Amino acid sequence: MHLPQAKLEAVLDRYREIEARMGAASDGAEIVRLSKEHAELRPVAEAVETLARARAEAPDLEEMIGSGDPDMASMAREELQVLSERLPVLEREVALLLAPKDKDENASAILEVRAGTGGDEAALFAGDLFRMYQRYAQLQGWRVEVESISEGDAGGFKEIIASINGDGVFGRMKFESGVHRVQRVPETEAGGRIHTSAATVAVLPEVEDVEIEINESDIRIDTYRSSGAGGQHVNKTDSAVRITHLPTGVVVTSSEKSQHQNRARAMKVLQARLYDMQRSALDNARADSRKSQVGSGDRSERIRTYNFPQGRVTDHRINLTLYSLPKLLEGDGLDEMIKALIAEDQAERLASLEDEYG
Repeated sequence: MHLPQAKLEAVLDRYREIEARMGAASDGAEIVRLSKEHAELRPVAEAVETLARARAEAPDLEEMIGSGDPDMASMAREELQVLSERLPVLEREVALLLAPKDKDENASAILEVRAGTGGDEAALFAGDLFRMYQRYAQLQGWRVEVESISEGDAGGFKEIIASINGDGVFGRMKFESGVHRVQRVPETEAGGRIHTSAATVAVLPEVEDVEIEINESDIRIDTYRSSGAGGQHVNKTDSAVRITHLPTGVVVTSSEKSQHQNRARAMKVLQARLYDMQRSALDNARADSRKSQVGSGDRSERIRTYNFPQGRVTDHRINLTLYSLPKLLEGDGLDEMIKALIAEDQAERLASLEDEYG
């Protein structure tokens, strides 16, 4: 791959322009916007400068080879050989940084886990998945806050929705969207037969208020008394909130103690779902031009199987099987799976650039 010099220079020009504007800006909102773009462009600009310096070394080394000094020529040939091996690596690194990225890569996320087919066992599995993500988030230094919860009759969750806040949450967690299947012997199964159950996971980018506008006339807000297992945590007033978005039929709920807080939380989830609908429409429009959709977030697709008798987990999108199921469910082993998915996604983006530049 040989990236055009004009494209590299355009990156550096934009980076320098932003630096100059940051020094002159006085408006707070503009400073924040420029600082964000500067932070995103900085690793790209640094990689481009490294590549430019490496490319500039080749003519000097070739000149030394033809200088007539045997010792100098020998040394220059060795350095040129090292450089010729290093340049393709540097170009791939720059190409990956220049490849089209998900604009929500660095966003926080809304995580939704729901029991699918399998009754009580599906709810228990949904609980296992949520705890896995909760533990993984803690290991990454992210903050998890439960927005809405519906417990299963035998434990686990029929549905649980949480926000995960931190840098780059969506960029890593988006690969978890889809149908997760579990094969194991339920605790309630006296005969020791293996059952297959499923849970669905949705990971939505958490959007800024300005990105999705919701008209008050397009929503219906109902309040009700939340149900629970009893005791001090059951609401004794109609503080739970249900918001229905009339044009799309999307319904979200929040059932914590404060009605004001519930409304704010439900609106946040509603914004994320409406934004995700827009993203999905764009993904579908581009689907024909993509060979694979590893990171598309298609939640109708069975993406992973957790087989307890054999202690293995298989991701069907990249045909990767790991024999570390307990470690993965503890959150510690999930990063290995996510890194493999990210690598596959990066390879696809690089392939599209190679088609463009050769």
